[in-house]
Amino acid sequence: MTCRAGEVTCIVGPTGSGKSRFLADIESLAQGDTVTGRRILINGAPVAPSAVQSTGQKLVAQLSQQMNFVVDLSVEEFLLLHAESRLSPDPDGIVRAILVAANNLSGEKFTGSVSVTQLSGGQSRALMIADTALLSSSPIVLIDEIENAGIDRRKALELLVQKEKITFIATHDPVLALIGSRRLWFRDGGIAGIIVPDKQERESAAYVRQMDEQWARWREMIRNGKLLHIDPDGR
Repeated sequence: MTCRAGEVTCIVGPTGSGKSRFLADIESLAQGDTVTGRRILINGAPVAPSAVQSTGQKLVAQLSQQMNFVVDLSVEEFLLLHAESRLSPDPDGIVRAILVAANNLSGEKFTGSVSVTQLSGGQSRALMIADTALLSSSPIVLIDEIENAGIDRRKALELLVQKEKITFIATHDPVLALIGSRRLWFRDGGIAGIIVPDKQERESAAYVRQMDEQWARWREMIRNGKLLHIDPDGR
């Protein structure tokens, strides 16, 4: 299987089927040294040990289901520290851009003055996806079950695609599973099939997105304390 810049590969399958192990193999750039025996190739060649051990130019960024900050900094201070460590030519500018992008993904807006430890799970995910897309040099991004993050997941993937990240996402969400250019179907610890969407599925995906948008509108009504009245006859 070959993955190119800007491609999204979705990973689906029952719980325990090997999806997270697959992401872990990519994250560690496995060279036959994990329980699966997989080998990750970069441009068709084995990965150099220096690339695996490098901490400054990591090839892979991973966003896990649980994220906790251990530093007591404001969002702005945290991003500025990261931008300066990356030798960004315009640290203040990139911090502003990440904040705008993160708030575009998050259901709950936040400012740069709030402490990173006070961010909700969704805000943390939104911040790290924006940071990964706009500032991280890692060309490969791994995401585990973004659907539970409380963010605009479609916009998050679109942002990563715009920045030409090679994105792998493990998901149980049909909306996300239908976005990718291919799906890896896992069963019994391995890849049971590689599914490439056809024209009919692309059309079905558009209908699924409409249904998802309707669910989002109902969810917002309930979150905002409104009554939900649905006419089953569509009147």
